[in-house]
Amino acid sequence: MMSSGLRWLWLTVVVIAVDLATKYAVLANFALYERKVITGFFNLVYVRNYGAAFSFLSDAGGWQRWFFTGLAIAICVALLVWMRRLPAKDFLQAGGSALIIGGALGNLYDRMVHGFVVDFLDFHLGQWSWPAFNVADSAICVGAVLLVLASFKKDDKAK
Repeated sequence: MMSSGLRWLWLTVVVIAVDLATKYAVLANFALYERKVITGFFNLVYVRNYGAAFSFLSDAGGWQRWFFTGLAIAICVALLVWMRRLPAKDFLQAGGSALIIGGALGNLYDRMVHGFVVDFLDFHLGQWSWPAFNVADSAICVGAVLLVLASFKKDDKAK
């Protein structure tokens, strides 16, 4: 196992721990929609996301909770199987997969326990505002970027 890409699952554990700890801090210290200004371009705000990224399908009537739950489980299983086949030294693919799994499981926990995902990171520039997100969302995005970068890396066997 340790010679496979599963070696990078420690990243999954770190992502889940940081994600759940930050969401717990928000739930314990913020009222819904409460906003705390941190800088001129960054706020902390507690919002509930009943959909997916950027509140996609958030007003779909409830079925989306189970759809995204099933999707997260399927993606995690597929990535775990793939990671087991990857060499441990392949950080871009195995590390990227571990980050995606951690993010997916962090948001899955929210969906199962709360019925929604806690989002709280709010970046803005003037009137332009990025939708609120969380640590799990960030891990999924960074993991996806690592997988894209890996797709451009030349295969060692081709050298």
